[in-house]
Amino acid sequence: MDLRLVFLGTAGAVPTVNRAPSGLLVIRGGERLLFDCGEGTQRQLMRSVGLARIDRVFITHLHGDHFLGLPGLLKTLGLLGREEPLELYGPPGLEEILQVSHRVFGRFPYPLEVHEVGAGIVVDTEAYQITAARTEHGIPSLAWCLHERPRPGRFHPEQAIALGVQPGPDFRHLQMGESLVLPSGAVVEPEQVMDEARGGRKIVVTGDTRPTESVVTLSYRATVLVHDSTFTDSEHPRAIETRHSTSREAAEVAARAEARLLVLTHLSSRHGRRELLGEARAVFRQTLLPSDLDHLVVPYPEKGEPELITAGAGGDGCYEDWPETAKPVY
Repeated sequence: MDLRLVFLGTAGAVPTVNRAPSGLLVIRGGERLLFDCGEGTQRQLMRSVGLARIDRVFITHLHGDHFLGLPGLLKTLGLLGREEPLELYGPPGLEEILQVSHRVFGRFPYPLEVHEVGAGIVVDTEAYQITAARTEHGIPSLAWCLHERPRPGRFHPEQAIALGVQPGPDFRHLQMGESLVLPSGAVVEPEQVMDEARGGRKIVVTGDTRPTESVVTLSYRATVLVHDSTFTDSEHPRAIETRHSTSREAAEVAARAEARLLVLTHLSSRHGRRELLGEARAVFRQTLLPSDLDHLVVPYPEKGEPELITAGAGGDGCYEDWPETAKPVY
């Protein structure tokens, strides 16, 4: 199952020429999950993967740079002929904002299923769970975690045949975790012919926040942690005042959580890319700082490391020290 992150907007509260306000699209197979929807998100989608499908939208908090693009996106989806329901998740206040937008944009021609949630599991499917955790940003705010369920271990047909199992339906029973009784009366257990279950991928998106224990817990052994890193340590008092994190603090969260990869986002234009990235990597080496419209391909753990696909022309020169078009993160 393919999994990739598309960085639609990585700027702080104020957009720049090269960075849009917050927006992150997670594509898992044929499913598309949008985390935050700052101003211009629909255009960023059009510039990257298109508007063909959005399945669920998750808002971290109700500051304008994280949701002002939502009414326009919802209106455009209606103009494109969407009919199926769209699920929206966010903190308390989300429904009221949508009611206000109805008075400006009119009703949408498809059902909106609005879920105002707190900490806990908010989406539970056969393939994954999405969990919310409270963050510290001065207003009700949530971090989101997509965690895939474990997958069966590798099946070894040669071992099954050696135990007397006939190829065919009996293989499938063992792969489904069922014990098998052979004509001889012998019992073959799945663990005799299969490796241990393989863990799924885990993606955490914090939104704006100070470093918090809830995020450390939510991010434990995350495959990818996308963390607020608005400032450097030179403006630590400002980070405390505005309830944001510095890049060093984001790296400390990643290290404590034993994450595999840290992604810095929500970047203030007052800091250079090298300054932010260097400060974080001094604490947590497995850190990257993407440009808008970059993709991060996240394979299953046994298939290799995450790989960054840069947006190419039009970026802000973020990767001058990684000249290849696509290069493994670490």
